[in-house]
Amino acid sequence: MSQQAELVRRFAEWQTTAVDPSLCPVRDVLDRLGDKWTTLVLLVLAGGPRRFSALGRAVPDISKRMLTQTLRELERDGFVTRHVFPTKPPSVEYRLDALGHSMLEPLAALVAWAERNHAAVAAARTRYAASEAAGHRP
Repeated sequence: MSQQAELVRRFAEWQTTAVDPSLCPVRDVLDRLGDKWTTLVLLVLAGGPRRFSALGRAVPDISKRMLTQTLRELERDGFVTRHVFPTKPPSVEYRLDALGHSMLEPLAALVAWAERNHAAVAAARTRYAASEAAGHRP
């Protein structure tokens, strides 16, 4: 069975079950991975453990507040572990946990797809905006 057919089959199966949409594993996991910062933080941590300040430098447009929130959520969801070292002042290091490492292969495929198709997405956005500006959109 093709990947496309398998995805269609699985989605149809989910729709016929009486599962609470809030418990959908796809929504739940992709909600975390699809936010603006999670993927970038995971990509940085794929290179090895990092301290908070090093993560902030690696993703320079993330605020400290958003980095803190993203790391807490990744830790809560089991992707990242936080290690506190008994120094003065204490130093904290973040690293991928086993679940985070297991995400790297599908994440690499998604990143490669994004790199290959970014120009096509940008062109589609330009065409859409031009069509909208010309009044061709309802």
